[in-house]
Amino acid sequence: MTAVTEPMELSRPRWRTTVATPQFASLAILALVLVVFAVGNPNFLSPLNISNMVAYLPELGIIALGMTLLLTAGEFDLSVGAVFALGPVVVMLLAQNGIVDIGPALLIGLLVCVAIGAINGLIVTKIGISSFLVTLSMLLIVRGAALYITQGFPLKSWDQPGFFVTLLAGSFELGSFRLYTSLWWFIALTLLAAYTLNYSKLGNWISAIGSNRNAAIARGVPADTVKIWLFILTSVLAGLAGMISAFRISAASPVAGTGYELEVIAMVVVGGTALTGGHGTIFGTIVGAIMLRAIRNGIVLVGVPGLAFNIFVGAIILVMLILHAMIRNRSTRR
Repeated sequence: MTAVTEPMELSRPRWRTTVATPQFASLAILALVLVVFAVGNPNFLSPLNISNMVAYLPELGIIALGMTLLLTAGEFDLSVGAVFALGPVVVMLLAQNGIVDIGPALLIGLLVCVAIGAINGLIVTKIGISSFLVTLSMLLIVRGAALYITQGFPLKSWDQPGFFVTLLAGSFELGSFRLYTSLWWFIALTLLAAYTLNYSKLGNWISAIGSNRNAAIARGVPADTVKIWLFILTSVLAGLAGMISAFRISAASPVAGTGYELEVIAMVVVGGTALTGGHGTIFGTIVGAIMLRAIRNGIVLVGVPGLAFNIFVGAIILVMLILHAMIRNRSTRR
């Protein structure tokens, strides 16, 4: 009798531990959201509507992966929405004016993103200014630069078929679903980010820096270098996402990505990553990204004005923050 009950007793704490996590709470809310919208409008789960949601998901999701790593290290980047616009604008200006071919133009565009991220990281780590103030200033600079070099007008994207267009924004059919190659980019980057955060030495460094920077430095962690590269990575991913979007919709707009910085942070926080640093979850970020895309799509289908999206997002964030705080408090008391 004892041999039968001991495994059951051992399994109960594991089950409770799994349920009492921010990721599980986020997953439960996502399931509820999907059920509500599916009941509200049967077309919500139609192949056409799912294809539309999946088309937009990778672009914000790619940025959210970088933001997850950066937030885990205790920093965040408010300039990603502006970088999302500037990256493809630089590419299209170079290519359309015949300065360089599309391949080198893409490389130069990504190098511009590298420079923006490096400047953010260097100012935050070497001068000691809050990442909120630094990246808020960079948001204004980058957005202003995109508007100035385009005179405020959107550019027609590169519409000539070729390797890079197919690589970034090609489409394919999978049964009744129409999907884009950006989905493969998103999946590959998600797996890489999950491995980095959960199984690599760098992931341990990122979590240690976010938990206690001074203690991490005392143990030999190169905290400033790691943060600088995380700012660079986040900026590059934002630029890459912007280029994917520009190729997909055949337009590079200087105002693209407006508000994306807050939406991306919302995805990451809703998924269970701590705003204060020290704890991050790639799985939770994916759940948060799907949740916000589903809400943006679903409220329109059930007849709620699209302008009410921010109300729903704000409410979801508030609920998730309360749930996460309750979960952390319970685990601390134990």
